[in-house]
Amino acid sequence: MSKTWLITGISSGFGMALAHQLLEQGEIVIGTVRKENAKVKELEAKFPNTLDVQHLDVTNVSEIRSVVENTVENHNKIDVLINNAGYGLFGAAEELSDGDIDQIMATNLTGSIQMIRAVLPYMRTQKSGRIIQISSYGGQVAYPGNSMYHATKFGIEGFCESVAQEVAPFNIKVSIIEPGGARTEFRYGSAHVTNLMPEYDNTPTHAFLKMLDPANGLAPGDPEKMATRIIEVANSDKAPLHVVLGSQALSATIDRLTERLNEYKGETEIAASTDVEN
Repeated sequence: MSKTWLITGISSGFGMALAHQLLEQGEIVIGTVRKENAKVKELEAKFPNTLDVQHLDVTNVSEIRSVVENTVENHNKIDVLINNAGYGLFGAAEELSDGDIDQIMATNLTGSIQMIRAVLPYMRTQKSGRIIQISSYGGQVAYPGNSMYHATKFGIEGFCESVAQEVAPFNIKVSIIEPGGARTEFRYGSAHVTNLMPEYDNTPTHAFLKMLDPANGLAPGDPEKMATRIIEVANSDKAPLHVVLGSQALSATIDRLTERLNEYKGETEIAASTDVEN
């Protein structure tokens, strides 16, 4: 039997790749978009019976709940939620505006949290479900010039790790996907750059400008291959909590986690010195 997949942000990138592959496999996809584009309309025309496009701004909690309710009403269930909608924000912390901060928090962090909260009652009732959170290896590894993006990804990973333990008794499984750089609009089209300050020129903070220019070389990740791996994770009984996609991303993650572990191991005495002595 086909599964019902609710995917946020299918207009481009991973969302489009995931929707297309799943539809080709005969699955039912409820895909959300802020605005329809030619690619989405083409997909609708090709799969009129199995693609249900819903308009959704993930910063609007009432819209989130409405989309989830409509999905259950029209399709009876939600087997898999893929939280994919999000974007990159680049610039030093000092360069960010209040609006920049509010918008990326509402989109990348709060929007994902509210999507998960909205589907949980239905998955709990049906006693099954998979939640796939698209994060980034930037949820484990931080670079200068990306502070708010990292804040949202570190934040959603902590939320998902806690929720995974809460919902395990109801046969609901959670996986956090941590892709490395991929050849999607995330890096080359939808990324938002703040108003840059000359004081940060020629520092590591503005190194991201080179990364965002395709003339300096494209990201190594293949979004179609990554989408295939994400679908395999969603269909796997093992449900790994963290899945890194991309060899460079995995290497950087292991290096950073090793540094962090060694740092903590060096704090044994100072940690113990704050305990109450009996």
